[in-house]
Amino acid sequence: MLVVGIAGPAGSGKSAVCRLLSRRSGFVHLDCDEIAKGFYAPDGPAYRDVVRAFGPGILAADGSIDRRRLAELALPDPEKREQLEEIVHPLVVRAIRERIGKERDRGAAVLLVEGALLFHSSHVPRELFDLAVWLEAPEEVRRRRLLSAGIPPELVALRLVAQRDLSPPPWAEVVDASRPLDAVARDVEGLIEKKGHGNPRAPGRGPKW
Repeated sequence: MLVVGIAGPAGSGKSAVCRLLSRRSGFVHLDCDEIAKGFYAPDGPAYRDVVRAFGPGILAADGSIDRRRLAELALPDPEKREQLEEIVHPLVVRAIRERIGKERDRGAAVLLVEGALLFHSSHVPRELFDLAVWLEAPEEVRRRRLLSAGIPPELVALRLVAQRDLSPPPWAEVVDASRPLDAVARDVEGLIEKKGHGNPRAPGRGPKW
């Protein structure tokens, strides 16, 4: 099984590209942000540490962590952002490792692991991935995509500023994600095919883009 890391700043098209590729038989999509959401639940493994670090002001009326309030506190402040990552990222890595084992046992061909900070977090080992793909798009393109997804403008602005300094590491394959996302998906698929694992182009198994 080929484990492919798909990274890039907010709005670069990671989720859309992974959804397109996961239509293929044998391709599985793992969204690190979705994994992390479960950790913030009252019974989740990050709940107590996050509330202790950021205070009761991040709690909604039902006692759950309001992720928007948390983002408004953490994103503008590099120290708080790092503090949050220290709590959550090790848990995410553990979940990725577990999923890699499960999907390998199930016979998956390709596991697509999506996350903005996969290649920048000190908690995520580079060796987890057989192929690292970075999606690159100008900030204005990413802003339009985030706004069209219904994310509030003020939160979009916070995300863009927080990730403005993100750049692809030298060991990642960089794909121009400013184009239509079906074209981006084809380029990523080509990199997977070039890597030669998982037989992603078995006859008759892929979708029409």
